[in-house]
Amino acid sequence: MSDFRVTKPKFFATTKKGENYELRADLNSEYRDRRKDAIKKVIANMTVGKDVSGLFPDVLKNMQTEDLEQKKLVYLYLMNYAKTQPELVILAVNTFVKDTDDPNPLIRALAIRTMGCIRVEKIIDYLCEPLRKSLKDDNPYVRKTAAICVAKLYELNPELAIENGFVAVLQDMVSDANPMVVANAVTALAEINETSTTKDIFIINPSTLTKLLVALNECTEWGRIAILTALGDYRPSDSKEAEHIVERVIPQFQHVNGSVVLSAIKEVNRQNYILEQVIMIYMRIIKNDEMIRQLVRKMAPPLVTLLASAPEVQYVALRNINLILQKRSDILQNEMRVFFCKYNDPPYVKLEKLEIMIKLANDKNVDQLLSELKEYASEVDVDFVRKSVRAIGQCAIKIDEASERCVNVLLDLINTKVNYVVQEAIIVIKDIFRKYPNKYEGIIPALCQNLDALDEPEAKASLIWIIGEYAERIENADELIVTFLDTFRDENSQVQLQLVTATVKLFLKKPQETQNVVQRVLQIATSECDNPDIRDRAYVYWRLLSTDPQAAKAVVLSDKPVISIEGNALNGPLLEELISNISSLASVYHKPPETFLGRGRFGADAQEEASRESPIQAQVKTNIENLLDLDFNDNSTPTSSTPPASSSKSTSATANVDDLLDLFDNSSISNNDLSTPPQSSSTNHQNNGIANDLVSLF
Repeated sequence: MSDFRVTKPKFFATTKKGENYELRADLNSEYRDRRKDAIKKVIANMTVGKDVSGLFPDVLKNMQTEDLEQKKLVYLYLMNYAKTQPELVILAVNTFVKDTDDPNPLIRALAIRTMGCIRVEKIIDYLCEPLRKSLKDDNPYVRKTAAICVAKLYELNPELAIENGFVAVLQDMVSDANPMVVANAVTALAEINETSTTKDIFIINPSTLTKLLVALNECTEWGRIAILTALGDYRPSDSKEAEHIVERVIPQFQHVNGSVVLSAIKEVNRQNYILEQVIMIYMRIIKNDEMIRQLVRKMAPPLVTLLASAPEVQYVALRNINLILQKRSDILQNEMRVFFCKYNDPPYVKLEKLEIMIKLANDKNVDQLLSELKEYASEVDVDFVRKSVRAIGQCAIKIDEASERCVNVLLDLINTKVNYVVQEAIIVIKDIFRKYPNKYEGIIPALCQNLDALDEPEAKASLIWIIGEYAERIENADELIVTFLDTFRDENSQVQLQLVTATVKLFLKKPQETQNVVQRVLQIATSECDNPDIRDRAYVYWRLLSTDPQAAKAVVLSDKPVISIEGNALNGPLLEELISNISSLASVYHKPPETFLGRGRFGADAQEEASRESPIQAQVKTNIENLLDLDFNDNSTPTSSTPPASSSKSTSATANVDDLLDLFDNSSISNNDLSTPPQSSSTNHQNNGIANDLVSLF
């Protein structure tokens, strides 16, 4: 009889060791090609987020090679995982130091760059000597790489960078014969100066200025941006020097890179501002008005050229142009057509173009602009249509001579009977009435015909304001107001507030005919409305009408403040700060850098630490800090375990209500009136008495 043995199924058994195991075997292969392919696979896994830090010793063995591509890959791996393996990265120091003496300048630069990017304290001591040699290297590529490495070293250990004289060498490198070295030295010094406490690391003097201007036309586009940014902080001693700087910067307007163009425009703008100040002093000697006009003419073409770029670049350019026009509105005064919207422009580009067209509008081009805006009002993008209609109103407010033409265009749009166009036009016309009172009231009947079509709070509030403002000229103003009273409780607070004010205006202008209307509105607003703003306004009007009707007229029917579109413009100091930050994120956000960058400058370590902390953890930390602020030992406040007695609550509440009611006449308003609904008989009697009191005042 044969022997049968039961074997266990090997469902969980496998001969596969894992991908890292296979990569480790290839990294230690005797064949060069297999090792190089394995390094590429490791970098690919690292790029997609896989953890390959366990292969650190095996990758480290492949550093010593003549293959430049393989060396770059290994150095990239070291920069990424040096922090997780700080003890092992020290093993690579000898190779780094050896590579800094390599005959190939690319390898020397690669070694010094990698040592600067490895942010480990233990490797800093080994960095000083190779960095000192690299700063004095014969090859400019190595020197420019070492210049950036000084800034990285200063960020990690400022004292070490200063004591070893690296910052002083960097300052001398501004005078280097190679423009690329000069550009990188300027970039590094600007970074160091920003983080230093004294802010005196990088100060441009006349001799330095000359060297920067010489290097400006010879370095790459990024080097030009760095130099132009540095020149922006320099203040010329007189107008001649400012003119010289501007003349050297103007050729940058023709650069293909938009960032270089904007940086050059920023510099010219800044120097022009200084020119204006200096001209005020040297007015009798220097006459630079013609030069400033020439500069303005030369700044227009490069700005226009930026609008031929991709939509994203267009948006950045438009945001910067918006700032420039607020500073100098005459730069693009003849370029209105360039900003007309195209059918394929993204919405964000169209909206920016609309804002700029309003800034460029004048009595010469307004007809052309109105024709274009009227076409935009027939687009399918509702938001863009609303902005276009609102732009027509802004033209009317900005240009007095064109106001009648703008009103006629708005009436044509109202006649289209497109609901959202009609409502936006009514909102705009309300602002025109404020700008030009008693001038266009003849169009009010056309507006009132669309009363039933209004369903947006702002449009309703605008028409109600018009009815109240011109109540004496509208025969059926009381009937129009009454149509809103049936739905008063359901209306938006904006409409309710405007309705209360318009009714009081109507009563002050037609007291005999509208006494019941104002009584009804004030009664609903004070007794049935939960919004404290509406209730308080109704109480104020009630008290004014009851005590001094002349004071009520002086308050309610007073002259309105002058309306203008300048409210959208930035104030002087903020505009100057944003102009100095043109071609940066601040000029796109239209906010100072400190409002979105946080306090101080974040280094790579701080950013990495912040990225590890999730938003939920940050919120929990904040909540814990808020809880710790509570003082549970304060005897002056009652604890949660011993709630106050109900009698004390009611006494305090009653006292507060009595204090509030002292502001009003206790004979007509009492505590009981606020706490419980009045009976029908007493309410009618009280309302009749109030109505008689109000009517007797007139």
